[in-house]
Amino acid sequence: MSTNLKFQSYDDQVGLTGSASFTVIRGRRPGPMRPQTTMDLLRRALREGLPTTAASREVNRWRVRNLRHLHGGMRRLLLASTCKLPTFVGALWLTPIYADGRRVDLGLVSLDRVVSAGVNFIVDAFQNLVELEIMKYHGLGTGSATEVDGDTALGTELTTQYNPDNTRATGNLAEGASSNIFHTEATNTLDVAPGSALREWGVFTQAATGGGTMLDRVVYSAITLNAGDGLLSKFELTLSPGG
Repeated sequence: MSTNLKFQSYDDQVGLTGSASFTVIRGRRPGPMRPQTTMDLLRRALREGLPTTAASREVNRWRVRNLRHLHGGMRRLLLASTCKLPTFVGALWLTPIYADGRRVDLGLVSLDRVVSAGVNFIVDAFQNLVELEIMKYHGLGTGSATEVDGDTALGTELTTQYNPDNTRATGNLAEGASSNIFHTEATNTLDVAPGSALREWGVFTQAATGGGTMLDRVVYSAITLNAGDGLLSKFELTLSPGG
């Protein structure tokens, strides 16, 4: 808006004259957020899962050892992206947090499929038989057997090593970078050393160990933690529409 005003006097009376003009500036209406695609996930895997010059030597060495756990998912995503297929992918990031305060962001450790029990749970939720929002408890284990669709639990889950004992960490419930991503993260802390390296992770419907439905199980290269250390796990379930 612009104005041009002035005062004028007529026989001891004061009048206000002038003109005003208005300009309407229209902002761009925000459009819907673009869903994350399989190609987006592949790009993230290249940046956050493979050795890079930006990562430390410690992280790069671990990523080299972990490649065998990541490349299968990358291969499936490449096929899905090439054929424009819809996908249903679980992705896991891990960060050890040591008692001295040091954090080591290992990056993306797995791009894997959801297990059958997890798929069945989602179908049950559509029927209102279960509630999706209880799928938020992060578990850790030392089992190293390869993941299969029929997995319903971790191979060797921690119990009294958890702090508190026999209790999985409670994750948050959030939307990821786009509206087709479910995101949950939690930190498990240990008050007793596991006795052997951590090699597996899962997300469950209950906090207590020894039960609950598992959505996804991930096996990764060894991570050694001691009493007082913790492991931050970030999990995202991406439902890509394809096309």
